[in-house]
Amino acid sequence: MINREWHLLSRPEGWPKPEDFALVEAEVRRPGDGQVLVRNKYLSVDPYMRGRMSAAKSYVAPFELGKVMQGGAVGEVVESGAEGIAPGDHVLHFGGWREYATIDAKQAVKVDPEAAPLSTYLGVLGMTGLTAYAGLLRTASFKEGDSVFVSGAAGAVGSQVGQIAKLKGASRVIGSAGSDEKVKLLVEEYGFDAAFNYKTGKVSALLREAAPDGIDVYFDNVGGDHLEAAIGSLNEGGRIAVCGMISVYNNTEPAPGPRNLARLIQTRGRIEGFLVGDHYDLQPQFVSEVGPWVASGQLKYRETVVEGIENNLEAFLGVLRGDNTGKMIVKL
Repeated sequence: MINREWHLLSRPEGWPKPEDFALVEAEVRRPGDGQVLVRNKYLSVDPYMRGRMSAAKSYVAPFELGKVMQGGAVGEVVESGAEGIAPGDHVLHFGGWREYATIDAKQAVKVDPEAAPLSTYLGVLGMTGLTAYAGLLRTASFKEGDSVFVSGAAGAVGSQVGQIAKLKGASRVIGSAGSDEKVKLLVEEYGFDAAFNYKTGKVSALLREAAPDGIDVYFDNVGGDHLEAAIGSLNEGGRIAVCGMISVYNNTEPAPGPRNLARLIQTRGRIEGFLVGDHYDLQPQFVSEVGPWVASGQLKYRETVVEGIENNLEAFLGVLRGDNTGKMIVKL
């Protein structure tokens, strides 16, 4: 069988360009002992992948030039050399950006397509969902009655942060997004108390208007002017969980930091970054609590689905542009 897979040809400077990548054909490798061959059905594209395109030292190894890229994927096992996984089983794994993946069985997690749609294991019930859960409840130490601000709130992570905060008893949840349509979605479907389009004015002023009594928690997906605005509106004892900073991922020069960090002294505020990989111990608790919310419709989710492996790169670039509402998924 022939596999189509995406390779990184050169490390992007600034915004990634199509010529930095190539969709190539390769022979499918049959599984050895302890391995499985998976036909991918859904692929995940996520903002953090931009960092892996750089050679800079980070928390995860960069993509190798001239080799297939990686990402979350869910698919059907077509051949197995491992006990406990049989052809016809569906698994979640990290061999994305390709049509077929031959992987070690220990790197695959069986999922049930009858319990939830396969695509949800890449989003609302997957890594993005756990990111929202761990960042809000553990890193930001959310407690009932907190006022919460979420940037990038219509995205896969942000939309869950806001809804979980409401389900857990937040006094007020505010979100920022990049279009009036997304603002409407946040308030009318996801139950946010207020939301604003950050492209319509100065973020600090828009946030003060939406949260006149300040905020206790800020979940940061954007960085830049959003982080500075949140510090300016932080109440005493406020907490900021830094999940991502999509506004600076394609900068060729370091972005200036917030100019009002001294306010953390006045508020005794705290800023803490986190990685979801440090919180997998919460996975059972996350599934047991969030799964029923999803099943009952209490926690809503959206997916932006792009079809075809040939459109994988464009889907990724769309995430960086903010084209997606909810989780960006590529369907093969």
